[in-house]
Amino acid sequence: MRGTQPPMNAKKRISVLLADDHMLIREGMKTLLRAERDIEVVGEAATGRQAVELTRKLCPAVVVMDISMPQTNGLEATRQIRKDFPDTKVIILSAHGDDAYVESAAVLGASGYLLKQSSARFMADAIRKVHNGETFFSPAVSKRFRTRQKASLEQKDLPKVKGIRLSSREGDVLRLIAEGESVKQIAESLSLSIKTVEKQRDHLLQKLAIRDIAGLTRYAIAEGVIDGGVQLTII
Repeated sequence: MRGTQPPMNAKKRISVLLADDHMLIREGMKTLLRAERDIEVVGEAATGRQAVELTRKLCPAVVVMDISMPQTNGLEATRQIRKDFPDTKVIILSAHGDDAYVESAAVLGASGYLLKQSSARFMADAIRKVHNGETFFSPAVSKRFRTRQKASLEQKDLPKVKGIRLSSREGDVLRLIAEGESVKQIAESLSLSIKTVEKQRDHLLQKLAIRDIAGLTRYAIAEGVIDGGVQLTII
């Protein structure tokens, strides 16, 4: 609804879509978030497909997404949402803390990963941080994830930042790519043309001998580029 404008000094609340096939879990999250004055639950989805459809309809700022859901799992729904609605951030909320799930979620564009057993303590903080462009991982997975990313980088024999100097502009583009920003968003953030950003991206791929965007993201995480820009949260 766009008809009614909020008062000039009213602070806009962070709109959140909850996606989980268990109604009791959604109710628990709603109860938890109801106490947060700056967060508003605007919708609920019981399937991955419904999460994508409601994102299209409601344009939430953040989607809290379970992985194990019918009619499109949470990871595929995350991929579709980040591709079609790049302004919407996704936090994965799952009982699965396996490295493979966490890495897949990050590569597909999720900005956060919460384990269900720890979600109550960190949920509101995670929503605020990803809404502000940061990332947020549960304590149980964050350190392990970074260790895995470093190991993956070494196995691929990718060059280190120490050995290859990046210009300030190249560093900015790399950081924004790792944050999951689209070429258009990067161009707007850095006041560049889309064509210039595309050239910078392609130059980074060539300079670092990396084949794809997922590789650039792994590289940025392993080398601490994201720590300086997005502030990967370790609690």
